[in-house]
Amino acid sequence: MEMIQSLTPVYAVLVSLIAIIPIYFSRHNPNLREFWTILAAVIKFIIVLSLVPPLIKGYTVGINLFEIIPGVSFGFRVDLLGLIFALMASFLWILTSFYSIGYMRSLKEHNQTRYFICFAGSLSATIGAAFASNLFTMYIFYEALTLFTYPLIAHEETSDAFRGARIYLIYLLGTSIAFLLPAIIGTYLQAGSLDFVNSGLLSQTMNSEAGTLFLTIMFFMYIIGVAKAAIMPLHSWLPNAMVAPTPVSALLHAVAVVKMGVFVILRIVLNVYGIDLLSRLGIATILVYIASITIIFASVIALRQDNIKARLAYSTISQLSYIVVGVSLLTVSGISGSIMHMVIHAFSKITLFFWAGAVAVSLKKKYVSQLNGIGARMPVSMTIFSIGALSLIGLPPFAGFISKWMLVSGALEADMLIIAAVFATSSFLNACYFLPIIYTAFFKKLPEGEEATIKEAPLAMLVPMGITAAITILLFFIPGSLTYLVNMILQGLN
Repeated sequence: MEMIQSLTPVYAVLVSLIAIIPIYFSRHNPNLREFWTILAAVIKFIIVLSLVPPLIKGYTVGINLFEIIPGVSFGFRVDLLGLIFALMASFLWILTSFYSIGYMRSLKEHNQTRYFICFAGSLSATIGAAFASNLFTMYIFYEALTLFTYPLIAHEETSDAFRGARIYLIYLLGTSIAFLLPAIIGTYLQAGSLDFVNSGLLSQTMNSEAGTLFLTIMFFMYIIGVAKAAIMPLHSWLPNAMVAPTPVSALLHAVAVVKMGVFVILRIVLNVYGIDLLSRLGIATILVYIASITIIFASVIALRQDNIKARLAYSTISQLSYIVVGVSLLTVSGISGSIMHMVIHAFSKITLFFWAGAVAVSLKKKYVSQLNGIGARMPVSMTIFSIGALSLIGLPPFAGFISKWMLVSGALEADMLIIAAVFATSSFLNACYFLPIIYTAFFKKLPEGEEATIKEAPLAMLVPMGITAAITILLFFIPGSLTYLVNMILQGLN
């Protein structure tokens, strides 16, 4: 593909970094501070959106800013996979920013300026990784995201918050430094470059048995090094990070951190190793089974969680591995379903976390066992929750049905009936831990002493969650644009 030399990807990364300055200096004026946050989010999305036309025409857009060593540069190259990730993240940042205003003000949270600064930095890191032209640049932003989100995890400044943030840092920095970075160095030694290639950077390097062993070890170093994907047993950081404010949990589970993890795995499978090389090595199948175990075990653990955010956390761990399994199947439908589920899960899961925050703010409830009859008090919020939950279960007419259908088709294309059964079993388990919440809220009576007065969330919280829920329905009825982009990605891999 011909690359158009442009600084546009750089601007997309910088806009929220630059916004940190006026956000900080407006710390004594909340309205002005949050104006800068919203303005930066909107500008970032518009810049990312401006990259759609050239990419649809078959170009890539980017620039190499400077060379570190021969074959390794700090630069950006926007392709369709990175564009899908960036569009999703930048759009959801706008909604999360509005939601955060309602949440933080309603609870009168402390250190709100630090919160919005770290949010802005996190989105710069996310877009930087999405638009990275090579492993080196992506690694820089991968680590930057960990550092920017650390203060968000520790936001409450309680012993539990500091403990959760410490575990978060140990898992994510520890694995990336010990495994991801050495794997990147090994890739450079093997290929002489770190640039992403559609057919796979390493696809031409398998010339001997020694090479096969080296590439196999390096592949699993990559997977271990990307703990943000929360594949068991490297998942414990995620439930511990639930001590953060709910908008941060939404950022972690839907927009930035965990999606960064699966996005990096997509890059490793598709653009570092490539489908042909992984097929010859036969190692992707091992990852399929490891991630499948995560799908089932995390779903079973979610069943036992009474804390709302903990149940959603284990649901996320399970759903992330759908994406890992899909791309590791190395089939057309599997890869398509993987990319589509990355997007659809983002909108569905952020809807549920927005709902969890609304319940915490309006009703001061944090446990599933406290939800009896809340449908009478928060009918709109509970309807929105139901839409997000049914999408994650995979029922029509919600978007989750489309990505799960493609993932099952991918398993059948790979002649792996057991994996198709894993997807079906997981969907059943999804129903087992989501449907009781809906039943409890709408069909059980309010506890004695609670009045059935309507107490919906503030409008700044209700509107964003309504929009994300509506999109999960919209993507079911008009999935064409997303499908078109995914098909273009698959054509580029050939």
